[in-house]
Amino acid sequence: MRSRLLAALLFLTLAGCGEGGSRAPFAESRTPPSIALRFYAPDGWTWGYVRIGDGLVQRYGVSAPPVGPRATVVILTGYGEPAEKWFETVRRLNATGYTAWVLEPQGQGGSERATPWRDLGHADSFETDAATLRALVKVVIRPTGETPLVILGHADGALVALRAVETGLPTDGLILSSPAFTLNTLPQLPTDPRQTSLWASRLKLGWLTAPGTQGWRRDGPDGVATGRTSDRLRGAVQRAWQTANPDLRIGAPSLGWMAAFYDAADRAQSDASRVRPPVLLLRGGQDRIAPPARATRACAAIAACQSVSFPTGRHELHMESDAVREPWLTQIEAFVRATIAAKATRRQG
Repeated sequence: MRSRLLAALLFLTLAGCGEGGSRAPFAESRTPPSIALRFYAPDGWTWGYVRIGDGLVQRYGVSAPPVGPRATVVILTGYGEPAEKWFETVRRLNATGYTAWVLEPQGQGGSERATPWRDLGHADSFETDAATLRALVKVVIRPTGETPLVILGHADGALVALRAVETGLPTDGLILSSPAFTLNTLPQLPTDPRQTSLWASRLKLGWLTAPGTQGWRRDGPDGVATGRTSDRLRGAVQRAWQTANPDLRIGAPSLGWMAAFYDAADRAQSDASRVRPPVLLLRGGQDRIAPPARATRACAAIAACQSVSFPTGRHELHMESDAVREPWLTQIEAFVRATIAAKATRRQG
């Protein structure tokens, strides 16, 4: 087996990587001319950077409601998603009275890149992302305790959110939207993908990509074509931002990212019983990208976990048609209201 893995990795060294470019973080993006006004940056939107030790700089953004905030919601994006893709959802959260933060993963969106290939999604460990989230909350957000803090993680961002809470992040609530403990979109490899990606990381070859995978392409499929959403307008938003801003582009993940994903999924599931705040798990009944079995088991291990399924929803519930997105938002708003009420009750007691 080991010889086959080494042979596969030797072949992978010949596989092409994505387009080159600067590794530097990127903040001010250009609004695509093709998108509707509701996908623009919210009023008062501000960019910032956070860094742990000598790690990579990660980009975040924030905007507040026009009145005193009733809660703080921190969003963790999924693979390849720039924070700009969440602007419509942030606008809604602001209108509801919540301050909304969006933290991008290491090496993606406007964050600093780990390799010379800017459109290569690479990470050695999701634990770094979890540590960055903890630092963002402690050093930048600095909750006063007067209003609740809720973490919302989408797809593999949900794994980061779980790991942060499992390793000590204090929060009043946790929302897992389409949590990805398994991803059907990961590249196919000539040998077992888990073992191959692990060996690549051990041999310091984690920056390699699987054979046949590609970097970001201008003519690539949108969210509808990839089965992530049924809404054509919202399904085109990510590509619109990435077309207008080359620094935001992300193609296939590296073998190192795959190994980090497998490790994070295992850790998040095995430590789920450590989660103490209430958890809301939201998933689409038509999600073909992140199978629900492992997420369901993790939810069962959590002391207070409620699971809600939207029968016609696909993987990206935040980019779905209004028939799915509105009930998704309703569940989020009801969950946050419940955390507000619970915190008020604890203060009075």
